[in-house]
Amino acid sequence: MLKGNRYILASCFKLFLCSVVDIWPCCKSVIYYVIHQLIFEKEGVYLHTNAKRSNQDTTIPGFIRIVERDGEEGEEETKFDPGYEPDWAVISTVKQERRQEHPPVRETGQWGFSLPLSELYSLRRARFSLGRNFLVMTTRGGDPLPPLHFHRGGTRELLKAMQRYIRLAPSPMDGRLFLAYPHDSGALSQSFDELHLFDDTSADLVSRFIQDPYATTFGGFSKVTNFFRGALRHPESPLGNRSPQDAHFPHSADEEPGFELITCVKLGPRPEVKRGKPLDNWDQFLDPEGRVTDPQKVKKLVFRGGIVPSLRKEVWKFLLGFYPWNTINNFQFQPFLFRSPTDEYFRMKVQWKSVSEEQEMRNSLFRGNRSLIERDVNRTDRHNSFFSGNENPGLALLQDVLMTYCMYNFDLGYVQGMSDLLSPLLFVTQNEVESFWCLTGFMDLVHQNFEESQEAMKQQLLQLSLLLRALDPELCDYLDSQDSGSLCFCFRWLLIWFKREFSFEDILSLWEVLWTRLPCENFHLLMACSILESQKGELIGSNHDFNSILKHINELTMKLDLQSILCGAEAIYLQLTNCKELSVKVQEVLGLRVPSSFSEESPNSEPTETDTLLAQSEARGASSCQPFNGRTPQDVSSL
Repeated sequence: MLKGNRYILASCFKLFLCSVVDIWPCCKSVIYYVIHQLIFEKEGVYLHTNAKRSNQDTTIPGFIRIVERDGEEGEEETKFDPGYEPDWAVISTVKQERRQEHPPVRETGQWGFSLPLSELYSLRRARFSLGRNFLVMTTRGGDPLPPLHFHRGGTRELLKAMQRYIRLAPSPMDGRLFLAYPHDSGALSQSFDELHLFDDTSADLVSRFIQDPYATTFGGFSKVTNFFRGALRHPESPLGNRSPQDAHFPHSADEEPGFELITCVKLGPRPEVKRGKPLDNWDQFLDPEGRVTDPQKVKKLVFRGGIVPSLRKEVWKFLLGFYPWNTINNFQFQPFLFRSPTDEYFRMKVQWKSVSEEQEMRNSLFRGNRSLIERDVNRTDRHNSFFSGNENPGLALLQDVLMTYCMYNFDLGYVQGMSDLLSPLLFVTQNEVESFWCLTGFMDLVHQNFEESQEAMKQQLLQLSLLLRALDPELCDYLDSQDSGSLCFCFRWLLIWFKREFSFEDILSLWEVLWTRLPCENFHLLMACSILESQKGELIGSNHDFNSILKHINELTMKLDLQSILCGAEAIYLQLTNCKELSVKVQEVLGLRVPSSFSEESPNSEPTETDTLLAQSEARGASSCQPFNGRTPQDVSSL
């Protein structure tokens, strides 16, 4: 049983560790029980606020203390003078026998809060290359305290002092996350939940065991070994006595290195990538009857360098599934090929055109779609000559195609952003019917982005976070420290495939590259990683907070160089795929490993250059060659 009380306090900012944790803003003294003992003290600790720079500083200096106090409930309290006037304070105490009458975290001012050490649930620590370590404490109620930034080091010593009173066990899911347990509790019985021996679903566990029984079995045993090694360590043993293989804590107080993430691997050098020439000779890929003889070579050329503008109208129809790759496309057969989709389009268009005003008044869904479309059409790419002006026929075509799509896909209808996807298609094809069917092919790729549940968008943001953490943990840690780790500022990028981040002409080049689905279906996520890494120096070097990060990302519109971003994304793909120890989750995002829920086998080889990767991608799936049925264009994503 713990004797007395232990607090973590911070004031000006300063932090003390006792039996209760309080942070006091702008106070000259901190209230303690009669008997107290200073255990630990460290200056140079800061709070980083999200206040605008023009109004006030975004950092609040202070110090952190650990104080142990004795005393019984009801004793007269006395004041403890820290010696100077603080900007804010944190006080952490632990009193096992005392009954909690108030919530664990108490606010005492603008920057004031308190937390009993017995209510500490977890600690998360990370470090930036610029020396800004930060520590985040979370209560057992799930409430995180403000991140504490150690500009002068000291987190290692703080954790060593805390381990005199609690046990800090590394989380099996994140090497930088530590869970807090009391030394005198039933640690063994409580902490078996840490092992997650059976955290997989039964189907996934069986699948993994069948594929690799040794790794699955001994992987579970290794968790038991690590658990007992931590549970049986003497409470007073310093963190520095760990074996050299244990990298959870730093080895040098002066160097202050961050904790190593268990799943983090060292990536090899990033190769240099150059863009190729655009596809400029379409006839060489056609046989005498107009069939495309080598669809995969066409896709590789498009991915490497895009398409010259004069060929886009023709090639886009194949990339978006309007024409199957094996279509007989000559002057004699083309009218018959085009007749069925044309008839189908105008059949659907007549359906909504024939709705009377009385019918529309009784159909709120129809009215809602029409209203949204009219509003969005009037503000879509108006700078482009094809859509500029009030009486421009291009606007009428844009509206008609979107209204017809609502008849084609009743379940989805119209969602804001679809007009951004259609306008480049209509601009290139200059044809109402062709642009409609190209839109359906495009929507086959991205329709989940527009679903009301937004599950697909959440999944993509999670996948983007996974890729970025594998590439640049330092940048991820910085974004986490500024409440930007969710990457919500990338939402628009992924929703409409960077439509508003690049110029109209650049979007034509970018989309045709993405439509090839090479070298993987999530290449647009690698594009996002390339953009974020290109802004790393500005984000970290300028010490941006949450508001300024969002502002900076939004101001990147029309300022990005497409070719350099494409080269960066491809280089990232090569760098990741050349890593032999890449995590399973990252492999799944890159398409190198098929999730266990699918029946296909994962590719086993590790490519070393893009052309080899593209060839492997082709081997995993051939393009669809079914005749066009006039209703649902074939999805070009079969790689």
